[in-house]
Amino acid sequence: MERLDGGSAVPASLRGGVVALGNFDGFHLGHQAVAGRAIARARAEGRPALVATFDPHPVRFFQPDAPPFRLTTLDQRQRLFAAAGADAMVVFHFDAALAGLSAEAFVAERLVGLIGAAGVVTGEDFTFGKGRSGDAAVLAELAARDGLFAEAVAPVALDGEPVSSSRIREALQAGDCATAERLLTRPFAIEGVVQHGAKLGRTIGYPTANIDLDRYLRPRYGVYAVRGRLPDGRVMDGAANLGIRPSFDPPKELLEPYFFGDPGDLYGQTIEVELHRWLRPEEKFDSLDALKAQIERDCAEAQRLLG
Repeated sequence: MERLDGGSAVPASLRGGVVALGNFDGFHLGHQAVAGRAIARARAEGRPALVATFDPHPVRFFQPDAPPFRLTTLDQRQRLFAAAGADAMVVFHFDAALAGLSAEAFVAERLVGLIGAAGVVTGEDFTFGKGRSGDAAVLAELAARDGLFAEAVAPVALDGEPVSSSRIREALQAGDCATAERLLTRPFAIEGVVQHGAKLGRTIGYPTANIDLDRYLRPRYGVYAVRGRLPDGRVMDGAANLGIRPSFDPPKELLEPYFFGDPGDLYGQTIEVELHRWLRPEEKFDSLDALKAQIERDCAEAQRLLG
């Protein structure tokens, strides 16, 4: 699936498409409903299906010092959009120029001019344009004037509440992986490049593949049952510490999965680690022997939970 720059004209083969438009961070059940409607209409009319997202997230642009909150990287979103059936992902770079566009200019210049869209599908709560001056009703009005169709998809509810990225973040910060998984339709996963560390885990028989948390939301610190997806396609179960490693000095915030079996040399490679179950909080141990004994118990529990 192609990744396109929302500030440039799309290829001729993708013009006349139906665009699902939103932030789509997490690509949860509600986002899937919006993209699914756009893709279904595109298929019915023989048109290309595009999913458009924003990077960085508008909140990051307007509040650069906000704590990390991201649920998915662009690479993860691209794979998810492709799996949903989209032909291309359009990335609008959210900068001062885009933030300053009026709702009218965004539709005319970006959706009509650069993308050549035949139609656009959003969620009912979607806002856009300078000062968030545009909403679903404004979009429908502007689209009709410019010859596009526009649809707004109602929020998806689960357990009597709308599915939202905020709700997923709250679940993860509480260590509730099961609720996050139900809202996302898959386990929350952190993707990153395996980096060299102090290799202390190796000295006690539990070598870890250390990943920087970067701009991801910080789930509840602690030990998790995890599943890793490796570059060669292998999927390996494991246990991981997520947090600042209080038994080691200096503290450093990392995700440190230990995989059951031999993953081989992963240094410098990109892996994705799914959080399946929170096991316990981080703990400071008085000795390496005490730490090793607890890790052994953590691994046994993770193996039991992961089946």
